[in-house]
Amino acid sequence: MALLKEVAIETIKRLPEECSVEDIMCEIDIVAQVLEGLKDAETERLLTTEELLKRVEQWAK
Repeated sequence: MALLKEVAIETIKRLPEECSVEDIMCEIDIVAQVLEGLKDAETERLLTTEELLKRVEQWAK
């Protein structure tokens, strides 16, 4: 969680002064998703492209 907090603070600092709360929340969400994805990759919780496409196909039904 400390890494997320540090990256979130740095991300907010880079945003323009006139950004909205929604802009801030969106950027932090993106950072959190990237960090979660990296953590998943490190623990080998990955999907192949074929598996992903099958899941998307099921969701579309």
